[in-house]
Amino acid sequence: MTRFTKITASVGPSCETARVLKQMILSGVNVCRLNFSHDTGDVQGHKIDLIRKISDELNMPVGIMIDLQGPKHRIGNFATEEKYNIKPGQIFTFDSNDTPGNANRVQLPDIDVIQSVKVGDRILLNDGKIEMQVLEVAPDSIKTKVIRGTEIWSRRGFNLPDTEIKTSVLTDKDRADLEYAITKDPDWVAVSFVQRSEDIAEVRDFITARTSRPIKIMAKIERKTAVEKIADIASIADGIMIARGDLAVELPYEQVPAISRHIIRECRRLNRPVIMATQMLGSMVENEFPTRAEISDVANAAYLRVDSTMTSEETTIGSNPVNVIETMAKILSYSDSDAMANPADWVRSENVPENDWSRSVSSMAFLNHAGAIFVFARDTISTTEIASRRPDVPIIAVCDDKLIANQLCVLRGVMSVYMPDLFAQRDAFAVAHLVGIKSDKIVIVDEDKVSLRSLD
Repeated sequence: MTRFTKITASVGPSCETARVLKQMILSGVNVCRLNFSHDTGDVQGHKIDLIRKISDELNMPVGIMIDLQGPKHRIGNFATEEKYNIKPGQIFTFDSNDTPGNANRVQLPDIDVIQSVKVGDRILLNDGKIEMQVLEVAPDSIKTKVIRGTEIWSRRGFNLPDTEIKTSVLTDKDRADLEYAITKDPDWVAVSFVQRSEDIAEVRDFITARTSRPIKIMAKIERKTAVEKIADIASIADGIMIARGDLAVELPYEQVPAISRHIIRECRRLNRPVIMATQMLGSMVENEFPTRAEISDVANAAYLRVDSTMTSEETTIGSNPVNVIETMAKILSYSDSDAMANPADWVRSENVPENDWSRSVSSMAFLNHAGAIFVFARDTISTTEIASRRPDVPIIAVCDDKLIANQLCVLRGVMSVYMPDLFAQRDAFAVAHLVGIKSDKIVIVDEDKVSLRSLD
């Protein structure tokens, strides 16, 4: 196993056929992300069925993550489709009136936003190109001053970096999408625009009321309020996605790398997988090769030892999604190998107790030059904790449940295998032979028992 950092690939029009998806999985995709902001219902259901079929044919676990749209806020419509001129210093009003807008006002359809903002809060529109500051708040309107921006037009999305919005994280659309998705047995659900730990609890309650399947929840961190509460959110979520696009709008862009490092440290401390997302190989939507900066960005994610990197438009609408995956896999493989030049780096996991059992497992493998750590995984807990210590040997998770094997696909350094017979026999030696582990020693974890065994 030369690549430890996993690849989460977004599935869209460019890669919806069985041929392309199969090539992508063979090239390195570990988790498929289905974005419910676009296709929903049976269209996404067909993709899930196809991914499952390919996974079974290849006998390769592949995780499926559905990504909910979340409460994406947009302003209303203007009187025409033309762009309206605005200028710094002018007054601009948002209100609940559905009358078409003009150069001085426009509808803000979400009354919960009007009820949440405070004087002094910022409103950022069109990915931060327009900034306004709240001057007055009335029951059904907000008066603002334009700080920057020259043009505004219909249906622009907006961000509220200083505001915690008093609204459910699940819109009516999300509830309908999630209701359907649950019937297709996904492995992960990604929740957009999380603000607080209660948002994750709300989604978990929604899921558990409808299925006994232990679907895991990935919290997308894309709001300033979520960064401020990252420890609380990570404690209740099953994983974290660093959505750098919206983060760079809500926060000064120069802070995003440092904030990402902080989130990664918290995830390692709390034994939570972390995905690095947004524009990793964005230029490959059209180009055959990535930019030098993109190569460094992907490599840096490996050096930071995230669990997974993620593609977005590169694979959903890109001209050659298979090439994107092959490129990302090559960069990650080389960078992972280079990172292992300092094999004790995993020791510096911040705030991890010295007597932490998963650290002891990693230490046993390191000190005895073991070739792999084998975990007989009844659930995801032990494997996740060991993976969070970032050992520089593969973790082979032997599963008798396809759900567990699929959910573990996102974890750094974990090769999950679905082998019910060998799981029942606890035959690590047979598994080692099948997956090609060539070493004289392995560490075996079976529930509360840890042992060092020789393959000779």
